[in-house]
Amino acid sequence: MIQENMPSEVDEQDDEEEIKIPKIMGTKNYMTPACYHRLLTERANLVKVERPEVVQVVQWAASNGDRSENGDYLYGKKRLREIDRRIRFLNKRLENSEVVDPETRPPTDQIFFGATVLFSDADGNESKIRIVGIDEADASVGDVSWISPIARVFLKHYEGDTVSLPTPKGVKTLDILEVTYVGVPPGKPHGLA
Repeated sequence: MIQENMPSEVDEQDDEEEIKIPKIMGTKNYMTPACYHRLLTERANLVKVERPEVVQVVQWAASNGDRSENGDYLYGKKRLREIDRRIRFLNKRLENSEVVDPETRPPTDQIFFGATVLFSDADGNESKIRIVGIDEADASVGDVSWISPIARVFLKHYEGDTVSLPTPKGVKTLDILEVTYVGVPPGKPHGLA
């Protein structure tokens, strides 16, 4: 093994890159326990599995000589930078996290982080969303970020309230039909229908 040829630090250029992290000034990075565990698992996999594998490939490629035309070496170095960038991103997200478990909330019909909200529009069409953290928002399953316009309209309102949602096509009136707090086990998609 050739230790001196092993890239131990990220290139200086990469250190100067800014990690784009959505922020709301003065607030924590709220997330559910499922999201927190998913981020921890991803970071552990990068640190304990993926990075060591890539380091081995880079060490092997470096021992083959001319690095300027060595595809394995060049790709490996690039992949190491990507992995290190993702690890730094995950570290910052986890460091600023505030884990909120919807299942531990005392019973209430008021809407807070983690609420699943059943609502209807003026035409009687029903929809369901769950208010979650930035890192776990997925509109395809009904999970919306707590900073999204629709979540901000609902927050702190109660079951039975009517709210107004400004949209590009005008203001929509939404009736809040039901508010529940249900947790999601780590690794399971929410899957609202």
